[in-house]
Amino acid sequence: MPHLSIDLAAGGQQNIYYELIDGQAGKPCLVFLHEGLGCTAMWKDFPRRLCAMTGCSGLLYDRLGYGLSDALQHMRTTDYLHRYALDELPQVLSQALSVRQPYLLIGHSDGGSIALLHAAQQPANLRGIVTEAAHVFVETVTLEGIRVAEQAYADGKLRGLSRYHGDKTEQIFRAWSDTWLTPDFATWNIEEVLPSIACPALILQGIDDQYGTRRQIDAIVDGIPGARMQLIEQCGHTPHQEQAEAVLALMHAFIQSPA
Repeated sequence: MPHLSIDLAAGGQQNIYYELIDGQAGKPCLVFLHEGLGCTAMWKDFPRRLCAMTGCSGLLYDRLGYGLSDALQHMRTTDYLHRYALDELPQVLSQALSVRQPYLLIGHSDGGSIALLHAAQQPANLRGIVTEAAHVFVETVTLEGIRVAEQAYADGKLRGLSRYHGDKTEQIFRAWSDTWLTPDFATWNIEEVLPSIACPALILQGIDDQYGTRRQIDAIVDGIPGARMQLIEQCGHTPHQEQAEAVLALMHAFIQSPA
C-alpha cells in the first residue's frame, strides 16, 4: 500500500496512506479531503468519476488517525483542523505532487474547513477550492447531530465504520465527538481567515444538512471575495453521495472555468 512519511513536531515520523488517479498533462490535480469520520475509501467512486469528467488527476489520502494511515499519537486539541490544514496537508502535497503542479481542493465537512484554512495561506499553486458542508463556527444543530451520532454509536448502529478504520475506530470516533462537544470548542470560529482566501471558491451545502444551517454557507460566501454558492435540494450532509449527479455537474463546471 502506498504511504507517505510526514514529520509532526508532537508525533515524529508517521505514515499517511494515499491514492493517485491519473489525468491529463497540464490539468490541475484534484485533492480530496474527507469528512470528520471519513477516509479515502468512503469517497467511493466519486473522485474517479469527477477526474474522468474533467481530465484532471486526483489525490486522496487518509488523514492521521483515519483509514489506513497511522493512529493518533496524542489527544486531539481544539486546533486540530488548523494542524491538519497547515502542518499535515502541505507535507502530503509536497511529497505526492510535483513541485509546481497546480491543484484544487475538494473538501467535505471537516475536509471543507481544512480547505478553507489552507486556502487562507494563499499557496502559490492552489487554483481553487470546493467545499461541501464546511463549518466555520459551532452551531447548536451541529452539537445535536453529534449527540445523535454518539447514541447511534453506543447502540451499535455505526459498526460499518470499523470496515474503514479498523482498530482505530473507537479512538477516531471519540476524537471527533469529544472534541466538538468539549466546552472549549464552543467558541471555535474561523470566519476571520475567510477574507484572506484569494482563489476561486465554490461553496456547497445540502438544504437538509443535519450538522449545519444556512448560516454556515452564508458566512463563508460573505467572507470570501467572489465565492459562488449552491444549496442542494433534497440533500443532507453528504451532497456527493446524496445528489451525486447534480454535484458532479456543479464541480465539473467550476473546475472547467473557476474564475
